[in-house]
Amino acid sequence: MPPNTTASTGQQPGKSGRKKGRKARLVVIVLVLAIIGGVAYGAYWSISTVRASFPQTTGSITLEGLSGPVEVKRDGYGIPQIYASTDEDLFMAQGYVQAQDRFYEMDVRRHMTSGRLSEMFGEGQVDNDEFLRTLGWHRVAKEEYDSKLSASTKKYLQAYAKGVNAYLEGRSGEELSLEYAALGFVNDYEPEAWTPVDSVAWLKAMAWDLRGNMEDEIDRALATSRLGPKQIQDLYPRYPYGRNKAIVQEGQFDELTGAFAQEGASSGDGTGTGTGTGTGAAGDGSGTGTAGASGATGLESQLSGLYDVLEDLPTAVGVNGNGIGSNSWVVSGEHTITGKPLLANDPHLSASLPSVWYQMGLHCTSRSAKCQFDVSGYTFAGLPGVIIGHNQDISWGMTNSGVDVTDLYLEKLTGDGYQYDGKVKPFTTREETIKVAGGEAKTIVVRETVNGPLLSDRSDELVKVGRKASVDTAAPDRGDGYGISLRWTALDPGTSMDAVFAMDKAENWTDFRAAAALFEVPSQNLVYADTQDHIGYTLPGKIPTRAQGVDGSIPQPGWNSEYRWTGYIPQDELPYEYDPARGYIVTANQAVIDKDKYPYTLTTDWGYGTRSQRITDLIKSKIDDGGKVSTDDMRQMQLDNSSEIAKLLVPKLLKIDIDDPDVREAQKLLEGWDYTQDADSAAAAYFNSVWRNILKLAFGNKLPKELRVKGQCLWVDPVSTTGPADEAEKVRECGRRDADQAQPDGGDRWFEVVRNLMADEDSDWWQTPSSGTRPKADNRDQLFERALIDARWELTAKLGKDIDTWSWGRLHRLFLKNQTLGTEGPGFLQYVLNRGPWKLSGGEATVNATGWNAAGGYGVIWVPSMRMVVNLGDLDKSKWINLTGASGHAYNAHYTDQTDAWADGELLDWSFSKDAVDKSTSDTLVLEP
Repeated sequence: MPPNTTASTGQQPGKSGRKKGRKARLVVIVLVLAIIGGVAYGAYWSISTVRASFPQTTGSITLEGLSGPVEVKRDGYGIPQIYASTDEDLFMAQGYVQAQDRFYEMDVRRHMTSGRLSEMFGEGQVDNDEFLRTLGWHRVAKEEYDSKLSASTKKYLQAYAKGVNAYLEGRSGEELSLEYAALGFVNDYEPEAWTPVDSVAWLKAMAWDLRGNMEDEIDRALATSRLGPKQIQDLYPRYPYGRNKAIVQEGQFDELTGAFAQEGASSGDGTGTGTGTGTGAAGDGSGTGTAGASGATGLESQLSGLYDVLEDLPTAVGVNGNGIGSNSWVVSGEHTITGKPLLANDPHLSASLPSVWYQMGLHCTSRSAKCQFDVSGYTFAGLPGVIIGHNQDISWGMTNSGVDVTDLYLEKLTGDGYQYDGKVKPFTTREETIKVAGGEAKTIVVRETVNGPLLSDRSDELVKVGRKASVDTAAPDRGDGYGISLRWTALDPGTSMDAVFAMDKAENWTDFRAAAALFEVPSQNLVYADTQDHIGYTLPGKIPTRAQGVDGSIPQPGWNSEYRWTGYIPQDELPYEYDPARGYIVTANQAVIDKDKYPYTLTTDWGYGTRSQRITDLIKSKIDDGGKVSTDDMRQMQLDNSSEIAKLLVPKLLKIDIDDPDVREAQKLLEGWDYTQDADSAAAAYFNSVWRNILKLAFGNKLPKELRVKGQCLWVDPVSTTGPADEAEKVRECGRRDADQAQPDGGDRWFEVVRNLMADEDSDWWQTPSSGTRPKADNRDQLFERALIDARWELTAKLGKDIDTWSWGRLHRLFLKNQTLGTEGPGFLQYVLNRGPWKLSGGEATVNATGWNAAGGYGVIWVPSMRMVVNLGDLDKSKWINLTGASGHAYNAHYTDQTDAWADGELLDWSFSKDAVDKSTSDTLVLEP
């Protein structure tokens, strides 16, 4: 039986109009489940069955283990604010409430992080489980819990798990979530108890999707099969430090003391401490690789085997790292209406349903040694504490730093071992047994070298890599080939879970810096503001150092110890800023610091700064005009749809002389266009189609098949050239990569590629052969003309011949999909669980970053997964919104009740003080001991 309850109401009232048609849709669920089951008793399912998993949000519930009563106050969007008198009660209640709303999501995540998806979904997930077991996320999380985390963190994790398990007790699958009812038709899966390690392991999934440049490392190696070194360098240009400013502009690294310091920073600024030594050459952002190239430059096209494995992994926190970014910035009180700082954040992640984020507040009724928290913001279902948000004194935001914390190594395998510095070392091995719903269990052996787990054991394609990889004469004899291993900071036990609670309790910059130093993986850009009118930025993380001349941009020879990491950058030598004179700090995945100001290589693959510079320009424009920035100004900046690549290309495109009247009609859309990509803009639709076709003609058709879209076939030269060739010499090759991962993706790296080539009008890149009735191009303007023509007829096919009916939103649509049964389940079940489409504004490398992949199409694949603006002058005037809603239950009033407002660029009121929370409360649930 479930815990004792009184005055249960099941679900809380939704907004006016939200219930319209709900009964009819619930009846559809009944029919769907009957069809899926294929058995007569499915017909007896009722609306009450569908509603069985909705949370109780009023009345009272008795929970064994609480030391005192806990109040759970939910506003009209179902967002909970929890009030307790001890830390343990607070986190126990957090676990209970998150399980009420999102347990199925939590359960899927822990099965993913532990490589146990096959237990839920059957043999189709075995390959994923093998790869995830090889990485060993859950095993490393257990090591962290056992040996690295503080006693207080363990106490909080245990309390959280106790709360989750209190919710599970006595509840059947269908009482936990509709998805379990559907799974019950195909297997006898039953959820098991939650553990503290399940929570810790989710940080590994977060780290995986924010791990840095591994895809770029693979892509550069793949490109060598068709492109020469100069061509690859063209496609990975240097970071434009002179045009797009780095994050840290006023800090300096002191070569004498070996410490990073900012002139004028106040004393006691919490520089933090760190361990590890080593040196590394400063990176220039070229991304082309230096030393070590002779050991592994030619992994040939078979390296796509690793990319295939990565593509198949379930979506967790992002699109496997490619193109993902975030915006966060802070403005000091000197430049704001309130006289206190404003802080904005919107992480860009893949769209999922429910949203990866969960909004909530954790409040001690009276702060003391036994109850230390008063914090509100965004966390993950399954994780105690708050990841991004504010407490009573400070606020913080995060963006992915992009620092290089992964390296791939070629390994020379010899019998039961591998070659290392002229000797054969034995593998470190472990057995993993994968249980399969409805099938036989499978046992695998995971082998590790000194560099890390052997990923090539999980893929036949990776075995081919070792057979074909180009190496120099100093390399060991190939024999049967080489293996591929992964070195990654997240595979070492760390303290990131300690950092979450330390940040939640921090009262000032010193506390915050000390807390950030614990956030080892993933490395994030952290922006800071406090109620005392201080702002700051710090780069924490466990960031490796490499030997002189080794920059981590390409796979390295694992048989030579000279290519191993030499240590880690000490925390007090990592870049930071505190109260910079300019009065604002912007982070949007650009370079952290100018290469000439810092002796270490952080990465060679920064984002190229398009979004960060646009945000900077918007702030400067406001300040330079003598204005003061408001909360709504910050919101409007988050919604900026300006296309920076359009500003570069449109003046050139308008000079092209077009004969075809239909194409000329489309070209005229660009005349007077303000470069804003609003959903209703026909000009934005046409320009983005032109941009897509420029990329395809100039670059996409010249890339190797492993980087191109799966199924798209071309006749190409059978040699490493991009120049024209006799048609008779060409061979047919078809792309192999999923559409949302293919190249050229159209991000701001490609902005920079095209910008650098604009002056070279006769570059080989601008040359493309004729195709059907389309003319060939021998120079830039001829290729632009071809793109204008191709775009006109592409949109005619997609949107119709009448350009008055065109709009960017008709092309650029968001579909929200349940990340398990909503993508892999039967069509009827997908209809039940999924939502959309929404026609969106914004675009790639735009501040309003509704990302799309130019190689694959126009559909939205990543989004601002949440938006917030924190007002440090009056925290109750802060604003926030989530992509979907608080609930993970389909047809609950709060399943997607924030999405319409999110799509329209609106923000919701964010109550924090007790009085404000009471005024906004719709439902109150009391958890009693």
